[in-house]
Amino acid sequence: MARRARPVLGRRGVPLAAVAASALLLCACDAASVDLIPTATPTHEARPAAEAAPVGIAFAPLSGTPADAAALRHPSLAVKIDNHWDARPQIALNRTDLVYEELVEGGLTRYVAVWHSDVPDQVGPVRSVRPMDPLIASPLGGIIAYSGGQQYFVDLMHATPLLNVVADEDDGTLFERADDRPGPHDLVLAAADVVAANAGLAPPPVQFAYGTADPLAAPSLAATPTSRIELVFSESSSPSWEWDPTTYAWLRAQDGTPDLEASGERIRATNVVTLRVAIEWPYEEVPLTALTGTGEAWVSAGGRTAHGTWTKPDAGAPITLTADDGSTLRLAPGNTWIELVPNEGSAAFAP
Repeated sequence: MARRARPVLGRRGVPLAAVAASALLLCACDAASVDLIPTATPTHEARPAAEAAPVGIAFAPLSGTPADAAALRHPSLAVKIDNHWDARPQIALNRTDLVYEELVEGGLTRYVAVWHSDVPDQVGPVRSVRPMDPLIASPLGGIIAYSGGQQYFVDLMHATPLLNVVADEDDGTLFERADDRPGPHDLVLAAADVVAANAGLAPPPVQFAYGTADPLAAPSLAATPTSRIELVFSESSSPSWEWDPTTYAWLRAQDGTPDLEASGERIRATNVVTLRVAIEWPYEEVPLTALTGTGEAWVSAGGRTAHGTWTKPDAGAPITLTADDGSTLRLAPGNTWIELVPNEGSAAFAP
């Protein structure tokens, strides 16, 4: 609010001689003969000013952005989201804190999308679980939602500490089929209802370290200016990101076409974290992303990219990002996409 200007009090233009004469007369008068104008006596009792209740400010654990502490006291919701071309545009991806993109059968990719600081009413389309999803979601705690899957993969997910919300086990209150989408890419989850019904579960722990809006500026990180990120998961999947300095965000494309969500907005991210991962095949045609151990990593934020390594010692541990100089690779506060690019694929960062 603009501060109101205080009026400047000036002289009335009375001649200086008259002012001086008046002053001499006042000095000559006996103090008792001067009538002082009485001050009005208040007719009400003075009351102390009301004190506003303090508002607790915290930082969202999955995005590093400031938020009302009370609004963060609920679990995160991880959802298996379809990325088949018939599933696009997906619902509410720009309101996620984290999105993990993984290779699935047929050379396509799917997402594990995570909402916590901003939970929408609906998300989707929801698809089935895959064998690497317990490795991705376990460090988050909270809730995991999916449509179903091969029984062995479902059993793996049920063995995690997460609350499983499964369409195959739903009574029809949380999942519904959207009339304007082709099946099986039409399953929508009532996300806000799921979180509200399980609000007593613990909030997620921090997954990544956060810094400033330009966290890669330190010369020791040797970050390079980046205008475009080109990723290849397979012959069928080639997502890319381009840096937009006007919105200070990475804008996503798939197979050379701008990638939109259902709101009509271009899918965007504050950070893009690219991890090179091994792909194993213990389940015949279903690939398994090996997400424990260590590997090559890049963090792209603020129009720069820094190189380093990722480490994840076990299923319950979060991913640790370390720069080539040994320091922690920090992200900018905001949403993050984690690209789990196969070693057989490629990652390129254009200046």
